[in-house]
Amino acid sequence: MIKFIDLFAGIGGIRLGLENALDEFGIDHRCVLSSEINRAACDTYKLNFNEDPYLNVKKIDENQIPDFDFLLAGFPCQPFSYAGKKSGFADTRGTLFFDIERILKKKEPKYVLLENVRGLFSHDGGRTLQTIKRSLETIGYSVEIRILNSSDYGIPQNRVRLFIVGCLGVSTKLNLVSSFGVKDTHSYNAASEQLKLFSKSNLITVSDILEKNPPVNFDCSNSFNRMVKSAVDGDLNKIHGYRLIDYRGGKSLHSWDLGLKGTCNKDEREFMNLLIQNRRQKKFGVDQDGKKLTKEQILTFYPHSSDKFENITTSLLNKGYLKNWDGRYDPVCGNMSFEVFKFLDPNRISVTLTSSDTGRLGVFYNNRLRRITTREAARLQGFPDTFKLNDNINECYKQFGNSVSVPVISEVVKDIIKNN
Repeated sequence: MIKFIDLFAGIGGIRLGLENALDEFGIDHRCVLSSEINRAACDTYKLNFNEDPYLNVKKIDENQIPDFDFLLAGFPCQPFSYAGKKSGFADTRGTLFFDIERILKKKEPKYVLLENVRGLFSHDGGRTLQTIKRSLETIGYSVEIRILNSSDYGIPQNRVRLFIVGCLGVSTKLNLVSSFGVKDTHSYNAASEQLKLFSKSNLITVSDILEKNPPVNFDCSNSFNRMVKSAVDGDLNKIHGYRLIDYRGGKSLHSWDLGLKGTCNKDEREFMNLLIQNRRQKKFGVDQDGKKLTKEQILTFYPHSSDKFENITTSLLNKGYLKNWDGRYDPVCGNMSFEVFKFLDPNRISVTLTSSDTGRLGVFYNNRLRRITTREAARLQGFPDTFKLNDNINECYKQFGNSVSVPVISEVVKDIIKNN
């Protein structure tokens, strides 16, 4: 029997990964304490584990915790995240690690498994992670650190996370090798022989987790559908992998592609896209950040006549897509808030799920332009279809954006068991 506690439990992803691994080895297990302060997450946790984990870790009396063998903690990632302010232990949430330390000192479980964002690895020049490592070693734990990408473990999501494993009183051994995985979602190819060499599971893509006939409430609105279809010249199959953003080139749809301030013809869209793609070139000056360019500078990459330049820029200035600052042209970029901000490519993997944007990931599949469903969000984190979802759709998206990839946890736990 392995007894464990589940701190910063969320909806129970780390617990589920641990239990799946122990079940595979035929090892009995029991959770003796769980702790989570988000009420909606607690509701989902209770729905699936028949336990209400609503408890602030700071209020846990370590003297009252039953003895246990394994401490699990996906402690708050915001202080170390690239998406946050990266304030680390200067942030009060960062100091929640020291509640883990307090419990470990008193109870001395055999194993500890901590999960966090990749930003913890390099935060403050690596000093934050070293502080955590030294704290665990002072208590008596031998520590191993791994960086793993969910896409290497049969999950069609480019999600890189850091794992800290500690064993009390003995040298910690792990066979898993750190890997950041693919560079980005566009470079992922399920047929790649190189990827097959390093993957721990069958390589799958977004198409493998999509529902065949999801409820119509996930479909994009008719007006948004028409807007996107017009931007891709009537062929929605072109939308795979595209973002809706003004500030970047590449596979992006912009306000001028969508006609937000007025319809733009092909020539006008070409001009704006070339300007976005080239304005950051260093030859135009780092002090300008490539944002404001003269006519002469633009004509170095705009492959048309000066007269056409004048006609196009005049039209774009009148529509509000372009500004002229004392002879320098600057695209007018806005924050576009639509039903979908990124369309996944069914033949690739998903971008990293986040708490704020999971509900705005879309897909064109089976001739439907829609958001991914909450069940698909769960599948993108490796949760089984037996896992019960929160009735609040928005909370559900947030929960899976905040959660862990269950199969990755299982592989880490199995590696611990096999080698220790």
